[in-house]
Amino acid sequence: MADEPINQLASPRKMPALSPAAEMTLLIVDDDTPFRQRLARAMEKRGFTVTDVETVAEGLSIAHAGRAPAYAVVDLRLADGSGLDVVQALRDARPEMRIVMLTGYGNIATAVAAIKAGAVDYLPKPADADAVEAALLDHKEALPPPPDDPMSADRVRWEHIQRVFQQCDRNVSETARRLKMHRRTLQRILNKRAPKP
Repeated sequence: MADEPINQLASPRKMPALSPAAEMTLLIVDDDTPFRQRLARAMEKRGFTVTDVETVAEGLSIAHAGRAPAYAVVDLRLADGSGLDVVQALRDARPEMRIVMLTGYGNIATAVAAIKAGAVDYLPKPADADAVEAALLDHKEALPPPPDDPMSADRVRWEHIQRVFQQCDRNVSETARRLKMHRRTLQRILNKRAPKP
């Protein structure tokens, strides 16, 4: 998505009361203001009626006020908390809603958490509007095409260890036992940076 000049004086986007005919309503929750505003403009050009907010509190307010839209794009890490809380609240307010989670801190463990909370897809930032639109509107359950640049074997192993570690509530001993790995070996792996993808 090309950078567009941002009009700081533009009035905030308001979402009309939800009606059965208003199926192209979109909520964007992201605390990166330039990115959020660019994405909002790009999605409006694609026919969506967009509301954009920057905090967990604002996202929860929309969910709890009965104004949940048909679609949402939610950043994982927000200044006042986790986007997973917003995803869960939106899903509770409107179970059929399609939600895409964005993050600049992607790994398999957080992707799994996002899907469990109710997101239908998970995209790394900066995601362009075409990818976001495709994820929101793709109602097929078919497998995606193979990636052009798949993760290395070392990265896949690291991601698997991180996922099991998260599932074991970050307990090193329990993770080592389940992975059939020596505890010290596991600690060394956990202390290293993620391998290149």
